[in-house]
Amino acid sequence: MNITMLYLLLCLLFIIGLWKVFVKAGQPGWGCLIPIFNIYCLVKIAGKSGWWLLLYFIPLLNIIMHILVLSGVSRNFGKGVGFTLGLIFLPFFFFLILGFGDATYAPGNPPVIA
Repeated sequence: MNITMLYLLLCLLFIIGLWKVFVKAGQPGWGCLIPIFNIYCLVKIAGKSGWWLLLYFIPLLNIIMHILVLSGVSRNFGKGVGFTLGLIFLPFFFFLILGFGDATYAPGNPPVIA
């Protein structure tokens, strides 16, 4: 298996996991395929204002914003800091776990301390 096949497999796993997370959170699953709209949906899943999308267009600030959005997504699914780190560094696996696992979407969940 060459590197291109591995890359395509990881992309496919990421899309499948993100699609399931979108559906669980009440967003359209196909939204994960549309550039910019997928970030807007992720911001909404994180419980942030849609205006946060504009902050993604500011270099360097977009990295911080994405970490905060992933933290909000993790928190709204009842997960803690460890899961947020997983979403940051291994999103193709952790979005699959979030999408196909037993986590339920409940905006305003308190973070899990573990």
